Amino acid sequence: MASAEAFFRDRQAVYAGWRQHLHQWPEVAFKEHQTAAFLTERLVEMGLQVETGIAGTGLVATLEGRKEGPSIALRADMDALPMQEEGNRSYRSRNDGISHACGHDGHMIMLLAAADYLVRERDFGGRVRFIFQPAEEAEGGGRLMVEQGLFDRFPVDAVFGLHNWPNLPLGTVAVRPGPMMAAMDLFTIVINARGVHAALPHLGTDAIAAAGALISSLQSITSRSVDALQPTVVSLTQIHGGNSLNALPGEVTLHGTVRAFSDAARAKVRERLDQIVEGVAITHQVRIALTFEPRYPATINDNGAAGIAEAVVEDLWGRDAVLTEFEPSMASEDFAFMLNAKTGCYVWIGNGNDTPLHNPAFDFNDALIPLGALYWTSVATNWSTVKKRN
Repeated sequence: MASAEAFFRDRQAVYAGWRQHLHQWPEVAFKEHQTAAFLTERLVEMGLQVETGIAGTGLVATLEGRKEGPSIALRADMDALPMQEEGNRSYRSRNDGISHACGHDGHMIMLLAAADYLVRERDFGGRVRFIFQPAEEAEGGGRLMVEQGLFDRFPVDAVFGLHNWPNLPLGTVAVRPGPMMAAMDLFTIVINARGVHAALPHLGTDAIAAAGALISSLQSITSRSVDALQPTVVSLTQIHGGNSLNALPGEVTLHGTVRAFSDAARAKVRERLDQIVEGVAITHQVRIALTFEPRYPATINDNGAAGIAEAVVEDLWGRDAVLTEFEPSMASEDFAFMLNAKTGCYVWIGNGNDTPLHNPAFDFNDALIPLGALYWTSVATNWSTVKKRN
């Protein structure tokens, strides 16, 4: 059989067609029904048995190698973003207000392509689990899969994930042991005041003024309350209140997010949020309710698994393709739940473009498909070899 590199090169047009099909029909978290059906059809055509309905729309396919050995899981995310796509490409999204602006369409196809090769070759020990996970975008599909017994039903020794990454040269891979992506918490603050005519503010209380005080005070948390050596972000992302030009509203709602790598920093932010909310409520004579919701833990790579990923990339494309000196991202990733449950590693693979993720003009670079698929096949086969030696 042809080498994996030649195989993916020869099949590139097929894979690009698959990717562009998924791009045209994006689906948001936990609604990836057509996406799951497309993936299942392709995997069944390859001769794989597919287990569906995990965390709603998630699925797992298992491939047995020719010999005994360890089990490894390779994971791709499935969901799109609730965002209108910009651009005139022929395969632009046909689902209004939804687009694959994070490249999950490409992630799925890279993993499908790897399965397509490995099922024909099977020159490895043990088994490979192909995990297609729904609802990565802030909805915790990875958490739900783990909670529903993913690794009890499909035992593995390790799990690996990746994400295409802008502003990295095509096919370069950023990998490091330890933190890769930050933890994510969400919070909502609801301010209730005594609404009143705007010309008579002394007869009521002012939720907008209280919101302004909160906004100002929240900015001091990272600069004055958290250790400067513990990267932490507190961002307000939404403010809603009022619908009249001449009345002070009775309610203002603020939404925000916290990102950090350490649990200590997250706890300090929560503590200061409570204190600031209490102080502003007293000062402005309003009632304020704070809801704080931990969402994702930090994405932390295992040292040994990161070393295997690094060695795979160096063997494939040379030392210059491996990036190890970089700062982790303050963005978050629910693959963290899988890494909390199993040894593993998460990498960024350069897409060669500068359009940011979550930008309405973003489009996955199809030239990355054979490179990502080659990385996956090499991780799967090298993991079995390393585990056998150990």
